[in-house]
Amino acid sequence: MVSVLLVHHSPTTATSRIAEAALRGLHMPELADVDVIVRSALEATAEDVLSADAYVLGTTVNFGYISGALKHFFDTTYYEVREPTAGRPFSYWIHGGYDTTGADRAMEQITTGLGWKLAFPPLVFTGEVTPEHLDAATELAATVAASA
Repeated sequence: MVSVLLVHHSPTTATSRIAEAALRGLHMPELADVDVIVRSALEATAEDVLSADAYVLGTTVNFGYISGALKHFFDTTYYEVREPTAGRPFSYWIHGGYDTTGADRAMEQITTGLGWKLAFPPLVFTGEVTPEHLDAATELAATVAASA
């Protein structure tokens, strides 16, 4: 059985819709034997990360950076999980109102430092959440699970 950890900060209706779409991808019937662990960014622990085989991450953009909640997740788990989880597949989504550049750069830097391997191109966008964005989030998560 493969275990996938979905860690997200979804304080708005729009970002909750993206998280739900990602969760649908992790529960696709084609993905038999996938154990899905869902944690808000403020509740996820190093133990959650260590017990998972792959990761789907999601965040809003706050002041041009990843949310404080997701940063807290990385701050509290990074050193404990860095070496044991290197090479594991992941991807992420970022939704912002205006500019996602700083948040995307932060995600790239942090996950590169962790040594995680990008399994699907990140979904990074601003503005309205469209059905196409939701489909992309579903595909992103399903691909990560299939990569584990």
